[in-house]
Amino acid sequence: MPNVNSLRRIDERIQFLTDQEKEIKQDIVTLLEEHPDLLERVKNIFTIPGVGELTAVIVLAETNGFDLIRNKKQLTSYAGFDVKEKQSGTSIKGKPRISMRGNRHLRKSMHLPSLSAVKYNENHKNMYARIVSKSGIKMKALIAVQRKLLELIYVIDNSKDGYQEDYQQKKDTMHECKSYPLQTSM
Repeated sequence: MPNVNSLRRIDERIQFLTDQEKEIKQDIVTLLEEHPDLLERVKNIFTIPGVGELTAVIVLAETNGFDLIRNKKQLTSYAGFDVKEKQSGTSIKGKPRISMRGNRHLRKSMHLPSLSAVKYNENHKNMYARIVSKSGIKMKALIAVQRKLLELIYVIDNSKDGYQEDYQQKKDTMHECKSYPLQTSM
């Protein structure tokens, strides 16, 4: 039987951490209300399925609002999602892995949104299924979705447009219309 005092201390610690979490979330809300431009950016990122307000705030905070990020490749490298291969001449070749040399807070913040995206977003669900069927490794597929979500957050923030589920289809349709102009007979 556990000690009653130990149980009481554990309950007190849980309550303390819960209160701290509420304070932090309230601080975030206050900060966003004080900076309407930041609030607009968060709302824009928030349109991506699976990405919540807290994830949007963490990504913007950890990347300093993408101030020093010039492209998606640099962002994935900064987060540690870039692929590294172990090679030593021609004799030793290891499996490719993500470098994990980047910002671990950024990587951690993408985990739960990727689970949600795989469950509710058709594009990410298809990507996940394709990678799992090819490699058989679920975590590899989930990390690929995390990387794709992080890149999507960057693109959405830069474009200042909300997420559009059928964006690629619209883009392909527009491209087809431009490449095959209507012929008019005289």
